[in-house]
Amino acid sequence: MMYREPTRWSYTFQTFSFMSRLKVQLEPFPERFLQATMPVQIFERSVYSDRYIFAKNLFENGSLSDIEWHIYQDWHSFLLREFASRLILHGFIYLQATPQVCLKRLHQRAREEEKGIELAYLEQLHGQHEAWLVHKTTALHCEAVLNIPVLVLDVNDDFSEEVTKQEELLRKVHSFVKNL
Repeated sequence: MMYREPTRWSYTFQTFSFMSRLKVQLEPFPERFLQATMPVQIFERSVYSDRYIFAKNLFENGSLSDIEWHIYQDWHSFLLREFASRLILHGFIYLQATPQVCLKRLHQRAREEEKGIELAYLEQLHGQHEAWLVHKTTALHCEAVLNIPVLVLDVNDDFSEEVTKQEELLRKVHSFVKNL
């Protein structure tokens, strides 16, 4: 619904997305992870990317009104302050790919809900990710994430069948996590 009518559904979608991520990130570590020598949780997205990538992009492209953006930021900030001690992040792993590669993979997945996504939207999201995770310009607005280390992995090449490339990427992730 959000992709078909963004000005109608963006605020609803972002509210739902944020609350879903917040709930997942607030869940305690599963018991089996606590037994591990180095318990790690990796999330596809964080409560921070929700705001500083997706909601910000929707505001900048006109899909969120000024009042919706201000309300979103207000309750987002409030909830992050309230749960700050339980939402500590130690690092970001950025799977960096061009918007064209992302669109190609999106078409290969052929998910019904992603059918309306266009290259221009992916280019906007790519710009938001680059600003936040590479150039750190967006992070200036959020001191909680400003100094969090970022591992940037170039995933433009298809490595789904390349075991050597998969192992190389996993080594980089393991080394990054180990050094946090």
